[in-house]
Amino acid sequence: MTQDQRERLRIPSTHLEAINTVLLDPEMRVVNDLLQVVARYGTPEEINRKAEEAGRLPNLLKKVEETNPAYLQDLEWLQDQRDRRAFISVEAYRRKVLGDRARGMDFKQAFAVTLEISACQYFPWVILAARRAIEHGELMPGRFIRVRKMKEQEADGDLPAFAAAMQIIGANWVETLDTRGTDGSNVHLGGPETITGYFGGVGQPNDYALKWVDEFLYYYTNYGVRQVLNVNPGTVLLGYLLHRLGVDIEFKISVFMGNDNPYAALWTLIGAKLFARQDGSSPLVGFNWSNSVNNETMEITAQFRKSLGFEEMVRFEHHITETWKSIVRQPYNRRLELLELADHVANISAKHEGGDPEIDQTREHPSDILDYFRDKEEIIASGDWDHLTQNFMDKFEAVNRTAQALTERGLAFLAAEKLHHATRVPAEG
Repeated sequence: MTQDQRERLRIPSTHLEAINTVLLDPEMRVVNDLLQVVARYGTPEEINRKAEEAGRLPNLLKKVEETNPAYLQDLEWLQDQRDRRAFISVEAYRRKVLGDRARGMDFKQAFAVTLEISACQYFPWVILAARRAIEHGELMPGRFIRVRKMKEQEADGDLPAFAAAMQIIGANWVETLDTRGTDGSNVHLGGPETITGYFGGVGQPNDYALKWVDEFLYYYTNYGVRQVLNVNPGTVLLGYLLHRLGVDIEFKISVFMGNDNPYAALWTLIGAKLFARQDGSSPLVGFNWSNSVNNETMEITAQFRKSLGFEEMVRFEHHITETWKSIVRQPYNRRLELLELADHVANISAKHEGGDPEIDQTREHPSDILDYFRDKEEIIASGDWDHLTQNFMDKFEAVNRTAQALTERGLAFLAAEKLHHATRVPAEG
């Protein structure tokens, strides 16, 4: 292709002006409806102040005390173990894996892989994993994904307890709002028996995109929940617009969006750039790839991610393991591919949605993505609570297998910052 031909791809400024005309038209309902939802919570500055106050650790602990005081003891234990430095440090972990060789190795911190686990549905699982991490010298993930029903976890105190735990250990986490399609928004779809009908984001039709905004603002201002899952092109755009207005939302794009090639990624990142703030920031902080992508797809995308100024901001989230049932053909394990990628592509998250296949398939109840849609009461009544707990611990083991493999290859990882990386624990507010 000649340079003259390439020049045809240039976007004329008149096209950008046409977009501004739509956004700034006082009669444009698609924008007015969004502004009306936001206005119910105050100005963007007021909304951010409410969220900051709601997310302070003392205020979260007060909510725990009001809803499930039994969790306070676990949180106090977790904080005490952190302060006593009961968790293995990164340096000690490397010595454990490599012995004396660790001293002479140059781990590439610029390409550190974030250790991620999904889905951590219940606060008690955090404590269970922490106890095992201390006992066995293992690592707590640096990133947790949640897919539990928001109203259910708000009612039983799990939501503020989990948010408090993430602050204590120094991990980031993502919540999945109830306005995601499985709440009856699409009248033609039912429950798990029609789950494939939701793929592609068809579960947020008509006014449900605005309900998603409303739901986010509720949990943001009441619990400080900043980062949420995004499964629909409309709510991705609304996330961009909210952030542009001044609301400090963050979101990650779900695997169910189906981004499976560099051009899908380019379209998403063009949108992020188009609606970035003056400082270049975007609410898009996580980009979950389709399970079908290969390393070359991420390498190609990494090139323009960097060119657009998003290398440090937008994390590539890649499934290393998946639930044994209901989502992919098994066996599925992408750990070796991650090792080939992690020394030259920055800001990757190694997501573990299932145990290693050789372990998961042997369980009486192997991990199943459809378990995410079950009510807690039903899980307990069916006798599956212990099974699902075992599934989560298998994921935790898979996370640590990945950490070990990275370390053996001389590659860096990011675990829970205040437990494993910090030389001192920052003050909490």
